[in-house]
Amino acid sequence: MPIATPEVYAEMLDRAKAGGFAYPAINVTSSQTLNAALRGFAEAESDGIVQVSTGGAEFLSGATVKDMVTGATALAEYARIVAEKYPVTVALHTDHCPKDKLDGFMRPLIDISLERVSKGLDPLFQSHMWDGSAVPLEENLEIAKELLDKCARARIIMEMEIGVVGGEEDGVVGEINEKLYTTPDDALATAEAVGVGDKGRYMLAATFGNVHGVYKPGHVKLRPGVLKEIQDAVGAKYGKDKPFDLVFHGGSGSTLEEIQEAISYGVVKMNIDTDTQYAFTRPIADHMFRNYDGVLKVDGDVGNKKTYDPRSYGKAAEAGMAARVVEACQNLKSAGTKIS
Repeated sequence: MPIATPEVYAEMLDRAKAGGFAYPAINVTSSQTLNAALRGFAEAESDGIVQVSTGGAEFLSGATVKDMVTGATALAEYARIVAEKYPVTVALHTDHCPKDKLDGFMRPLIDISLERVSKGLDPLFQSHMWDGSAVPLEENLEIAKELLDKCARARIIMEMEIGVVGGEEDGVVGEINEKLYTTPDDALATAEAVGVGDKGRYMLAATFGNVHGVYKPGHVKLRPGVLKEIQDAVGAKYGKDKPFDLVFHGGSGSTLEEIQEAISYGVVKMNIDTDTQYAFTRPIADHMFRNYDGVLKVDGDVGNKKTYDPRSYGKAAEAGMAARVVEACQNLKSAGTKIS
């Protein structure tokens, strides 16, 4: 059962929180990067999460098709087949979906899962993210309530974001300002609107200075203690220890100490994209530079088919990305914790 059932996914998140570790959530954009993620999880003996963004899903559908639902559905179906060969359990997730893409991405995918569940099947994806960071908190929470109800009926865990992650990802730009830090009042309003698990299970991406992309040291001021503040505030009101299942976004370039401090406050999922993109591309660049005369037909020569065969550099790219996934599992302490 390499693709988690709803029950197993819930167990995965519970085990992470109780055991003091988090799952890497690896963004993929192709069958090749999916295979790299699966290989990395297997080599680390870690379960994990594979996720696709709106831009990644569009790319997966084909450069001229550009249909997010088609690309996401194709990835999920492909993953179900290839993941069977790996001795780990993986959950499928869709990443940041802003308001203007809900009707073209998240809502149709939930509808597909509702239909599957009505036939006795598991949902297509195990979780979906609603990114309401660009709208006022009140509107964010109203939309979250509607989506959470629909996700719960489809046996899906919802992820939502309060606060703003800085930087840029798939066209969503977050300014670097005070909104990078979620407040206890924001968290209390969230709990009041969508509950603390009683209205459907969700994960919360609360911000503590997070910025997408990689920046030089000193540019990003992470304050993991913000997560403790919101957990304590909501926990005190509802009588629950660490009531939120937290998600760490924009973690590229973070120190190991910052990552593990965040985990100690209830982070169960950390998104990994920029670092694995580089780990995938770096071996390809090395191959091209080393085999310049082979991958190009220079001065009318014939080149070298073995070096411009995509499999030759694709294998190196997969190995490079898989190694970075292993590193992520080690940093998040999920290595060696697989269920199966």
